Amino acid sequence: MWRDALVVAGKDLRVEGRSKVALNQVVPYSLVVLLLFGFAFDQDQPLLVQAAPGLFWLAVLFSGLLAVQRTFSIESADGAADSLRMSGLEPAGIFVGKVAAVAVQLLLLEVFLAGGIVVLFHSKLAGAGLLAASAVLSTTGVAAAGVAYGALSMGTRVRETLLPLLLAPVLAPVVLAATEAWRAALGFSSGDGWRWLGLLAGFTAIYLAGGVLSFGALMEET
Repeated sequence: MWRDALVVAGKDLRVEGRSKVALNQVVPYSLVVLLLFGFAFDQDQPLLVQAAPGLFWLAVLFSGLLAVQRTFSIESADGAADSLRMSGLEPAGIFVGKVAAVAVQLLLLEVFLAGGIVVLFHSKLAGAGLLAASAVLSTTGVAAAGVAYGALSMGTRVRETLLPLLLAPVLAPVVLAATEAWRAALGFSSGDGWRWLGLLAGFTAIYLAGGVLSFGALMEET
């Protein structure tokens, strides 16, 4: 499974590296989202600073939707999905590889978004350990749920609109926990931010396990 995961992740990352869609489209889109949030709260700078963690993770969620849709739009073109299904690769390996590729893209995106938070919202990043740990867990959870539901919606004619409807409620706990962890790391909350990592780890484990167990059936259905 792990060998197949490396093959799939490498393939997806090479495709993105050559097309530069994430760099040329998704990154500017996410920064524009942050800019629009800034305009919405422009008259209340203290509130904008307080809301920065939540706005950051909403931007990650929106960008994650684009990354997942991009991944499966490539697979649906020219029968690539059928070729992948008939390749002999383990379905669990395909799932893990796609999750890894989406997660790597999102983690790189989050570096730009963190810079945008600092520049646009005048936030000061602190608590590097908590920020990094929550970012890795949250990003993995977003990628795992996105890939699983992306495969589920790929065979429908309304997949572009169906995927956000499916993912938004599923990822709400991840966005909430990640936001609270970042609020604690940045000093906006008196609670212990590390306890939110347990919730993040639990949901991420559920999404990963569900995807590993069901991805073969999802591929056959699509």
